[in-house]
Amino acid sequence: MPVYLLNDSIQMPDPQGAAPDGLVAVGGDLNPDRLLLAYKKGVFPWYDSESEILWWSPNPRFVLFPAQLKVSKSMRKLLNRHAFEISFNKNFPEVIRLCQTIKRKQQDGTWITKQMEVAYIRLFELGYVQSVEVWLKNELVGGLYGVRLGNIFFGESMFSTINNASKYGFIHLVQKLSDEGVTLIDCQVFTEHLASLGAELIERNRFLKLLKQGV
Repeated sequence: MPVYLLNDSIQMPDPQGAAPDGLVAVGGDLNPDRLLLAYKKGVFPWYDSESEILWWSPNPRFVLFPAQLKVSKSMRKLLNRHAFEISFNKNFPEVIRLCQTIKRKQQDGTWITKQMEVAYIRLFELGYVQSVEVWLKNELVGGLYGVRLGNIFFGESMFSTINNASKYGFIHLVQKLSDEGVTLIDCQVFTEHLASLGAELIERNRFLKLLKQGV
């Protein structure tokens, strides 16, 4: 399958033609119009500071259906005693900064480049990005963010400085999105963390059909 080289025109190839590893295209930019077009087509940027912008649509796709959210007994105890405070869209710039800088096990560096940070802050200002913040004694200890289009939420990144903070925020966000009519949460690629919360792998064809219906 060909991998497309993007230019200045706002376009995005059909993700059904992605390379076996899910790579769809290389290059282009992160202006809001291109980013929104990419998400609508089931494509997202993922690269590091030493490479060109890379655009992906993996098969299978890792997603969460809100009704399938799993909350463990230990998490229910935390929720019942309101272990943390929750806010939405209160401090997105700090959430993305911490997602960028928090060190993670078995991960060297970050894919949230300065270019990505600036682009998603712009999307937030335009009303397309949503964040959840998790607080303990007025300190931001967890959070996550993603892009909302119609009834689809595209999760991007999360962070936690203490145990269970990001899970706590994720559960609250899923419940909020479900109440608002969101039918699918895109988690992009498999992680054990999100699998424990009910996320599952589905075929790209199915994901794209659900995406078309939801957006």
